[in-house]
Amino acid sequence: MRRSAGDRRAGFSLAEAMIATVILAIGAAGVLLPFTIGAAERAEGQHRTLASRLAADLMEEILSTPFEYIVSSYGSYSEPQGEVKDWTEAEFTDPAYMNFARDASCTTEANFIQATVRVYYKGAEVAVINRLISE
Repeated sequence: MRRSAGDRRAGFSLAEAMIATVILAIGAAGVLLPFTIGAAERAEGQHRTLASRLAADLMEEILSTPFEYIVSSYGSYSEPQGEVKDWTEAEFTDPAYMNFARDASCTTEANFIQATVRVYYKGAEVAVINRLISE
């Protein structure tokens, strides 16, 4: 049986709707991808900022120690992941610090002490401070 021109229904076929959906999904992925990459970069920046603060805080502790006690106190100092302490020797309770670890090494060279502080995030080194300390 033939249909007349006035009998045809207006609309999309299933194939046309599926093609439109695929094209829309590809376009949405193209728009959203830069946002997800940006969020990952922002998180990495926050980790580096916290690591820099942790390294600077430990270096300040080392510098505030009397010169003759630096090597004995911080010669091979280590705080494992999740056990990083603040200047009062209390562990940080903020969950932002849970994946950080840090260590320090101090060696005597002539009349100086070479102090190095390293901070790690999930095992990867993210911040390092080196400093020569004199009497």
